Amino acid sequence: MPLAILALAVGAFAIGTTEFVAMGLLPRMADTFGVSIATAGWLITAYALGVVVGAPTLTALTHSWPRKRVLTGLMALFVVGHAATALAPTFGALVGARFLSGLGHGAFFGASALVARKIAPPGRQGQAMALVFTGLTVANVVGVPAGTYVGQQLGWRLTFALVGLIGVATIAAILAIVPEVETRAGSLRSEFAAFRRSQVWWTLLIVTVGFASMFTVLSYVSPLLTEVAGFSEGAVSWVLVLFGVGATLGNVLGGRLADWRPYRTLAVGFAAQAVVFTGLFLFAGNRVAAAVGVFLFAFVAFTMSAPIQTRGITAAGGGASMASAAMQAAFNIGNAMGAFLGGIVIDGGFGYAATAVVALVLALLGLAILAEATRVDKNGRAPLDPRVAAVPAQRRRRVRGTVGA
Repeated sequence: MPLAILALAVGAFAIGTTEFVAMGLLPRMADTFGVSIATAGWLITAYALGVVVGAPTLTALTHSWPRKRVLTGLMALFVVGHAATALAPTFGALVGARFLSGLGHGAFFGASALVARKIAPPGRQGQAMALVFTGLTVANVVGVPAGTYVGQQLGWRLTFALVGLIGVATIAAILAIVPEVETRAGSLRSEFAAFRRSQVWWTLLIVTVGFASMFTVLSYVSPLLTEVAGFSEGAVSWVLVLFGVGATLGNVLGGRLADWRPYRTLAVGFAAQAVVFTGLFLFAGNRVAAAVGVFLFAFVAFTMSAPIQTRGITAAGGGASMASAAMQAAFNIGNAMGAFLGGIVIDGGFGYAATAVVALVLALLGLAILAEATRVDKNGRAPLDPRVAAVPAQRRRRVRGTVGA
């Protein structure tokens, strides 16, 4: 794979660290401003809403820009947001800073995914996207546990300041390594034309609902581990290492499956998530079971990451740029929805383990939506398989019989 993908992975590392480290530091951030943990969940929601607003908006505004300028500009916005986070004087200002930090998230991942596909060797586009997202998974192995530890020992403000410095390093890496490539398929109007395709909307719905399951639990994983499983606050960082290891292994596997059988990977993945969340709810009070559950739901979720990205980009056809950004927005609508629903059950007095029940329901809904999307696709599943989409129309009938789902 080209070395330039490493620079994109550095940006993914910074973004992954800031997105997930807030979940481990939520109790500390709540204590700083004297709010409840459920109220502090708005910090997660605010970041996610920033992604939702920024992904399509910034992608549209920068559509005609060179991709290298887009990537550096978005990361500069990321750095400014983290400076504001580290210096926030009030809870309201912190919420606003987290919103600002999230604005460039979706557009950055969308642009990175397209650049990675453009510069990847033929037949390895799915693996190239997965390598970019390896930065996100490594963040969960290294960045999130380290950031959580630093935040617990030296203050959460220092954690976000350090993440901002990683953003500065990302800008330098992009300028030095990433080549300027042409990734636009046409006018902005042609990009929006992708949203006339029903399977694009089906994919966005699958992401929004199905992937919200992970965030329902992950948003409150720190109090779940301390209050229910009985881990000490210091041990939370080590359990989050398991989350990162699971995410990394799942991402590697998902990159290969994205170039093989994306539909089957997603179907099995949602079913497996349902089983994992059931077990987590039943055995959350056991430390070993809770730690294994954290590892497993990370592994399964990230195994599905590259396949769902492949499904969305393939379904979009020529409008891949806006569709890719919309995918990031959908992920973070799911993030916000998961944090919101988790907060409701916690405030309702059902306890932190009850978030796993909500996650179970969302995973099953994701599976049901995937099945329905496949049923209503008039052309069948094959055109959404990346190996079939590139085959001339007159040969698709024969290829469908050998490729399958």
